[in-house]
Formats: sequence, C-alpha cells, structure tokens
Amino acid sequence: MARYVLLLLLVLGANASAQEYPAREIRSICNFAAGSGADIIVRYYSDRLSKLAGKPVVVENKPGAQGLLATDYVAKSKPDGYTILITPASSTLATAPHLFKTIPFDPLKDFAPVTTLTSLAFVIAVDAAKPYRTLDEFVKALRAKPGNGFYGTQSNTGQVSAELLKETLGLKTEYVPFKITGEAFTSLLAGNIDFMSVDATWAVTQPQKVRILAVTSAKRSGSLPDVPTLAELGLKEFDIAPWFGVVVPAGTPRPIVERLAGWFNQITNSEDTRQFLARSALDAFPGSPDSMAALLRSDMERWGGYVRLAKIEKQ
Repeated sequence: MARYVLLLLLVLGANASAQEYPAREIRSICNFAAGSGADIIVRYYSDRLSKLAGKPVVVENKPGAQGLLATDYVAKSKPDGYTILITPASSTLATAPHLFKTIPFDPLKDFAPVTTLTSLAFVIAVDAAKPYRTLDEFVKALRAKPGNGFYGTQSNTGQVSAELLKETLGLKTEYVPFKITGEAFTSLLAGNIDFMSVDATWAVTQPQKVRILAVTSAKRSGSLPDVPTLAELGLKEFDIAPWFGVVVPAGTPRPIVERLAGWFNQITNSEDTRQFLARSALDAFPGSPDSMAALLRSDMERWGGYVRLAKIEKQ
C-alpha cells in the first residue's frame, strides 16, 4: 500500500511539474560553433520554441570533439526539461560509438528522445576559385597530388562521408580534423586542404566562395537542384542523409517530453519553417518520442555499417 501511495505521489508530482512547465528559461545546447550549419538550425528552432513556450530559450554553443562535449554535458544535466539538445543525432548519437574507442555517455540509456526535426545532405565542396567544375575533374587532380591531398571536416558525418568516398574511389586523401567549420573553411581558401565534407546548410551560405561538386544523399537537394548526387556520378547506393532531432536527459518526465515534442512538431509543420528549410537545404522530418527512439536504435546499426565500409579506425 505504501509503495502504491508513493508511486501515485510521484506521478501526481510529475504531472504538476509538466503543467507548470516551463516556469523559467530553457537552455538549448548546440554541439557546434556559432555560424555552423548546426548552429543555424538550433537558433531557428530555439527562437520559435521560445514563442510557443512563453519563456526565453537561450542557445549555448559548446563545440568540440565532433559534438561529444555538448552531448555529454546534456547527458549529465538535470532531467527537468530545462536543458535540451537540438542535434544531428544520426551523427552525435548513432555514429559516435563507432568512431571513438570510448564515449562518456550511452546514446540509448542517457537520453530521452523528443522528436525528429529535419534531414539533410552533406556535400563535397571545393574552393570556388579553383578550376574544378565536376567531381571527375577534381578527383583527377587529387590523384595527381602526392598522397591524394587533404580534406577537412568538423563532424562525424563529414568524416564518414569523405572516408566512404575515398574507399569507393581508391583515394588516400588525408583527413584533417577541425573543431569548427570556419577553421576548415579558412584552411580551404588558404590551400591547406583540398576539399571540405560539410553539411549543405552551411555550404549554401557561401555561394561565391565554395563550389559544391556533389551531395551525399540518394536524391538531389531541393535547394541544390543542379548539383548531382554521388550515386548519379557512379558511386552506386551512396546515400548519407543525416537527420536532426531533439533529446533531453534520461529521466525527464514523460509529460514534459511530450509537450516539447508537440511544440517542435508545430514548428516543423509551420509554413515559415518550410520556407526556412527550403532555403537551408533541409527537408522536414517531424516525428515523436517513440519514432525517434526506434530510428536511433536502427541507425546505430546502419551507421556502424558505413563506418566499417569506410574502414575508419576508432580514435
């Protein structure tokens, strides 16, 4: 009887907490630096969330270790709904265990999935001042360089995409890791790396400075209709299309999770968001706590296969 009363009190307490939620500002953690493609998405959704929640949603950038630092920070935060992570979850959660020997969190046990938001393509981008107009021209130039040159990225997805491209084409191009996209961009323009493997959301903001040679998704991006897919260029079954989702620390009351999911899906389904997504090389991908949890489990296996195909050794 005492156990039943205690359980009832906990449920009533959680429901009361959810009814009052949010009573103060929400912290929205971003895995990557200000100005990155991820940051653009996080700030857009955080701004819209603040309007629906009626409280400020403050973005905090915590870049580093290909997104692991911020992800771990959220995993260890109080599970009360006031710390959220809008993240490229297929990268920072599903792929991370396959790229690092150890990670400080469990992608399945330490988070409560809220909902999926968007999917996107990654791109192969070169300095627009270079003469390469097609991927074939660029690959020929790489083959002529000692060691087949260098590439840079700041994310797990960028590394997997580029390494899979290398493995498919028989290249030895060396991977140069960067903490933030801006550093890789500066290195590209300085001629220190030959290409970037980067999210299309960032790449479309630099139309005069980078030339996008190909996208990694199975179908062309609506905002890049003239850019071919790698599959179209002969790399059969090449389909890397990461997705963004929202997570909160495990143990966050389910009513709060569901309230957040409702707000985020309302944002994703709005007309202004669809226009934003079209401009940002993104596709709407609404979901639910349960559908995101299932996708995360299946993608841990799928992205593990990509990593093995690309022959990436754990760091």
